[in-house]
Amino acid sequence: MIWDEVGKDQFEREKVLHDLEQECLEVYRRKVDNANISRARLHQELAESEAEFTHLLLSLGERSLPGRPEKMSGTLKEQLDAITPALREMRLRKEQRMNQFRSVQGQIQKISAEIAGQSVYDDSITNVIVNENDLSLKKLEEYQIELQRLCDEKNDRLQLVDTYIDTIHDLSSTLGMESSMIITKVHPTLNELCGISKNISDSILAKLNSTVESLKAEKQTQLEKLHQLGKALTNLWNLMDTPYKDRHSFSNVTALLSLTSAEVSDHGSLTLNIIQQAEAEVKRLDQLKASKMKELFFKKQSELDQICNKSHMEIPSQPGMENIINLINSGEIDHADLLMSLDEQISAAKEEATSRKAIMEKVERWMLAHDEERWLEEYSMDDNRYSVRRGAHKNLRRAERARIIVNKIPVLVALLVAKTKSWEEERNKIFLYDGVPLLEMLEEYNMSRQEREEEKQRQREKKVPSHAVAGQENGVGSRPDTSSRRLSNRSLNGSLINATPLNRRLSLCIQQLGTNSINSANQGISYIKEGRKMQGQRIFPRPDLTSHLRDEAASVVSTFSGPLSP
Repeated sequence: MIWDEVGKDQFEREKVLHDLEQECLEVYRRKVDNANISRARLHQELAESEAEFTHLLLSLGERSLPGRPEKMSGTLKEQLDAITPALREMRLRKEQRMNQFRSVQGQIQKISAEIAGQSVYDDSITNVIVNENDLSLKKLEEYQIELQRLCDEKNDRLQLVDTYIDTIHDLSSTLGMESSMIITKVHPTLNELCGISKNISDSILAKLNSTVESLKAEKQTQLEKLHQLGKALTNLWNLMDTPYKDRHSFSNVTALLSLTSAEVSDHGSLTLNIIQQAEAEVKRLDQLKASKMKELFFKKQSELDQICNKSHMEIPSQPGMENIINLINSGEIDHADLLMSLDEQISAAKEEATSRKAIMEKVERWMLAHDEERWLEEYSMDDNRYSVRRGAHKNLRRAERARIIVNKIPVLVALLVAKTKSWEEERNKIFLYDGVPLLEMLEEYNMSRQEREEEKQRQREKKVPSHAVAGQENGVGSRPDTSSRRLSNRSLNGSLINATPLNRRLSLCIQQLGTNSINSANQGISYIKEGRKMQGQRIFPRPDLTSHLRDEAASVVSTFSGPLSP
């Protein structure tokens, strides 16, 4: 209609219609292409969603999602709308599972770092790598099991560290040491005041164990020292009868004697101060013991010397006195062994003295008889013995008793020889008297006596007329004027110097008997004189002592003399 009014020709009309047709076709094509593209995109989205959904199912270890149909139907949009919620659910599950994995793996890394010795662990720099291809519950459970194992190991290590620390506290308390310094020296984090988690690495545990073992060894060493000191104190106390009040101050030391190292736990019971005090006390008691031991040693040595001197035996040889004293002071000699040795020597000396007693009694009688024999010889040589003077009758009586005693000497000597030989055979040793064999003394005496008898016989043969004069004087019956005068010291010394070796030896023995042995047969014989053991050595008796012995002998001779002659 419009074209009619306008006057469009047919050609223009056809051209416009053709253009409109072409434009419509172009729009249609575009619409169709857009629809195809949209359909393809929906297909792709649906495929990707299904692929992602399938991948999520596989990574999460699940077979399917509850509520989602196995086979999908309907348009693409309907199918896409149907899978989108399930896909969103799976994505949410994946994120939750990832967080679980990150948490577990992060804890594993942290605990592993602590076990490795990293006391300070920074969570902010933690880079936990989670394997998204395997987010299954099985894998998560494996990580959780590993985490639990590490937690248990951490707890065990913490308990072990605490046990070590408690042990160090106890041992340090017993030994009197500062435990905090010892623990800090192992590692600063172990000190509770540090405020940092404790290092529980293998190296720290090894150091703690080494420290504990070192303290235990120190404790055992200190205890052994105190055991030794306690035993020493007990022995010294018992030896010296120390009163209880003096022992009480060290009762804490002796109380440890029956305890083992594990049983000692009191605070400060094994400190160095206690050990030093005990050592000082032992040293003091040792010095006191050495002093008393020296006194006891001298006492027992004196007892041994007295026994040997009394029985005229040789004193058992001892090391140098000064050397023994030095050994006692230094403690290098066993005091018990020394005393035991002296006791054994004293016992042996007493036993031998007992076995020599019968012989020694006869030796003493023989010595006294020999003294009377010598006095009688001197008296017989005195030309003034018959002179009338005060006390002459006493000398006559003594001369009569002396003759009786002298007549018994051969029997006494023979008996003494027999007993001495029997003693020597029984003991298989020589009977010594002041270091000189007694049998030699007796043999020499017999020879000397025989020589004197022969000399007297010759003198009697030369002085036959003098006997007739003596008989006439006895027939008259008058009392001769005897003299109580003792021979002068010069005369006595001269006679002894000219005497035989036996007389000199016997004079020596009589001197050693002393005044007390003359007055009482029960008195002990005096100590052995050094340098008088050599046979044949010339020894001069003291004139004053010999004269005194002659004066006192008369009072003793009656103890073994016979009846007086008429």
